[in-house]
Amino acid sequence: MSEPFILVVEDDHNLAKLLKYNLEKAGYKCQHALSGEEALDLLKSKSYDIMLLDIMLPGMDGFEVCRKVRQHQLYKDLPIIMLTAKGEEIDKVLGFELGIDDYVVKPFSPRELNLRIRAILKRDRRGKREIQEVMTCDGLEVDISRHRVSLEGRELTLTLMEFKLLVVLLKRRGQAQSRETLLSDVWDVDKSINTRTIDTHITRLREKLGQTGRLIKTVRGLGYKLEAPGEGSDEK
Repeated sequence: MSEPFILVVEDDHNLAKLLKYNLEKAGYKCQHALSGEEALDLLKSKSYDIMLLDIMLPGMDGFEVCRKVRQHQLYKDLPIIMLTAKGEEIDKVLGFELGIDDYVVKPFSPRELNLRIRAILKRDRRGKREIQEVMTCDGLEVDISRHRVSLEGRELTLTLMEFKLLVVLLKRRGQAQSRETLLSDVWDVDKSINTRTIDTHITRLREKLGQTGRLIKTVRGLGYKLEAPGEGSDEK
């Protein structure tokens, strides 16, 4: 297997040079972009296994870069780790809402970063080996391999986190899921981040599903579950 190809998006030359040195020493192939615009141009012509993305960039910031990546059909599933000096909870929440896979606050050790990269690449490869699967429920169809959701034949536009949240609820249909469990399984983070971010995504997902959003039930004092009509629950 060839070495994983990592795109490092960092405007600090010294830090980028250090990152590149440590990553190549760990067995990765790296390319460096000084800005978000340059990173997006590189994505058009090359295929990467993961992106290390700084938030504070000249011109287009890291959040906007992430938003554009997730909106693009060709590389919307590219794993993204944000590298930033900003450790406030609101920045973490915004990053995860935009679809990042992990968040590392500067300063960090090369060993920690390497472990996080390896974990994401391992998970990504495992996901690619999974059998293609299409799930249906009350007119709702979710094609996991193609990352498509349709309702009564009409394709819906969901964010990455909304899609992952819907898939988890469908796979565990009828089973109550706590907010902490959903945060861990959908966002891959522990409960140090405010679990109320789950409520925000559930609200948006229900709105996009329209009347079918009623399938997502609130389990008081715990979290949520998805049930088809007739499966029985007195929760709302």
